[in-house]
Amino acid sequence: MSIDEHDNMKDADNQSFLSKLNPFKQLFKNKKQHSENNMTCIKCGSKSITGNFRENNEDSLFVDPENRFFIVADGMGGQAAGEKASALAIELVSKGLSQNAQWSEMASEDVIKIIDESVAEANTEIMALGEIDPDMHKMGTTVTFIVAAGNQFYAGGVGDSRTYQLRDNELKQLTTDHSLTQALVDAGTISQEDAATHRYRNVLYRYLGTKEGGTGTEPTIVTPQSGDRYLICSDGVTDGVDDPDLKSLLESTEDPQEACESIIKAAEEGGSKDNITCIVLHIN
Repeated sequence: MSIDEHDNMKDADNQSFLSKLNPFKQLFKNKKQHSENNMTCIKCGSKSITGNFRENNEDSLFVDPENRFFIVADGMGGQAAGEKASALAIELVSKGLSQNAQWSEMASEDVIKIIDESVAEANTEIMALGEIDPDMHKMGTTVTFIVAAGNQFYAGGVGDSRTYQLRDNELKQLTTDHSLTQALVDAGTISQEDAATHRYRNVLYRYLGTKEGGTGTEPTIVTPQSGDRYLICSDGVTDGVDDPDLKSLLESTEDPQEACESIIKAAEEGGSKDNITCIVLHIN
């Protein structure tokens, strides 16, 4: 057999082998497309600024590179203490979630347990540092988050940082403010309108750095849908922008980073006197 004849037979064998593979390749391709079409696609934007009235930024945020969780924290207790508290919350909560992020087969109560334990651990560390370091004596922080587990979002927090959902033209707050004014609203003592300007609107009865801070995050569980938009923010946003304007800003663009920029700018121009931080999620 000549070299040319051998090469021709080899090419024919290769073509025959590849033709047999084609149905399997197409099956794999179809399965891959089917899987991708059924996955929740999350587009994310984020931004944090010091604002016009503060010398430093005591807010912190974290976006998990794998889009498993998104966190905002708003520190308090003075410059160094507030910065340290919010940074610790972000570091320790994200660490706790990352170590236990195999959520696809977990029941909801198990996911909530992991979230609450991660936040409680952060709370313990913040309290301990406040006890041993005089400069950190009054340190504390809020925290709010979305955790994506399985086909559900878990939105919760401690303090008055908020998470919102925009769906079907309705803006809904998914978290509860742990503030004295919200407690008064819940008790029927004052109206929601009165709460917006009440002198105790920024006074919290639960936050990380206190015993009450580790008693649970009360997550709201939602199933994300295509077209949903989510806002995770510090009170620097809500001090400068009311809910109707937040809704309009979230609807105004298909780019979540542009939405963040617009919300931050609106809060700053709206007179917010705090640091201003937000994360925006678009679901496709």
